[in-house]
Amino acid sequence: MSQRIKINSLEPAAYEAMLKLESYGQTCQLTPIQKELIKMRASQINGCAYCLDMHTEDALKYGETQRRIFALPVWYESHLFSEEERALLQITEEVTNISEKGVTDATYKKAIELFGENKTAQIIMLIITINSWNRIAVSTRLIYKP
Repeated sequence: MSQRIKINSLEPAAYEAMLKLESYGQTCQLTPIQKELIKMRASQINGCAYCLDMHTEDALKYGETQRRIFALPVWYESHLFSEEERALLQITEEVTNISEKGVTDATYKKAIELFGENKTAQIIMLIITINSWNRIAVSTRLIYKP
């Protein structure tokens, strides 16, 4: 499998806009592990090997356990994730799969209840950002080389 076009070279202004979104994500109030859970789960759903590899490596650096990473695809059946993490993963799945049923009222209410409006807005923006990166990486066949 060979890499395709390099958007960062062909459309640097668009790529810079993505980097600004990524920088914004670094200012969000979530913990590094919470951010990586969002990034890993969305990347799993989107089939983005590039981002999944990168964010799994980052999660391990932040202290995430291999056991929880292995359980991430079945988080809803696992006792390894807290109530907040479950809400985070649920909204990640619904925003990532937005065309299926949107974001349900129950998921939205739970996020607001646990995180408040501001943090929920940050969560949604983080999910949107990783979904955009996934689409760039998958469509151009980026290869992660740490």
